[in-house]
Amino acid sequence: MNSEDVFQIFRETNALLSGHFELRSGLHSDQYFQCALVCQWPRVVEKLCAALAGKWNERNAPIDTVIAPAMGGLVIGQEMARALNKRFIFVEKQNNKLELRRFAIKPGERFLVAEDVMTRGGRIQETIEIVRANGGIVDSICVLVDRSGGKAAFDVPVTSLLRWEPTTWKPEDCPLCAKSEPITHPGSK
Repeated sequence: MNSEDVFQIFRETNALLSGHFELRSGLHSDQYFQCALVCQWPRVVEKLCAALAGKWNERNAPIDTVIAPAMGGLVIGQEMARALNKRFIFVEKQNNKLELRRFAIKPGERFLVAEDVMTRGGRIQETIEIVRANGGIVDSICVLVDRSGGKAAFDVPVTSLLRWEPTTWKPEDCPLCAKSEPITHPGSK
């Protein structure tokens, strides 16, 4: 599956939105990937995650478990775990930060972190820190869409199905704000 195939799937499921958006990172953009709209279609997200798992498998790295930050990463993590035939767990927000609440991590357990869309990678980094604080080892990261264009930096490899760097602005530099265009706050903030 190539980049144009992924874009086409997002277009067909109306998951690639145009407008004026405030991203979770605080940046503004005129485009937004609403992965929840893709996730309405289980066979489509299964196909995307199977392709991502296949791309990741080229590394031939052993993992025990897939972990994802809730909400956005839940379906992607589940499908990645299915494609890789591995256990799946998640971290979730409590008191406005991610926490491991329902599951246990064994010392030395090896993890793949799965997420839907990454811009700066803050939720992924939080997830990595949680795994490590509980004695786990993070082997790598898989995301459907890397909105950073490869600029988000981690100390483990990142595999993405689509690497794309859309136009983003700091709020004070946003031309859409300057035109007083209404802003949308998508996602699971």
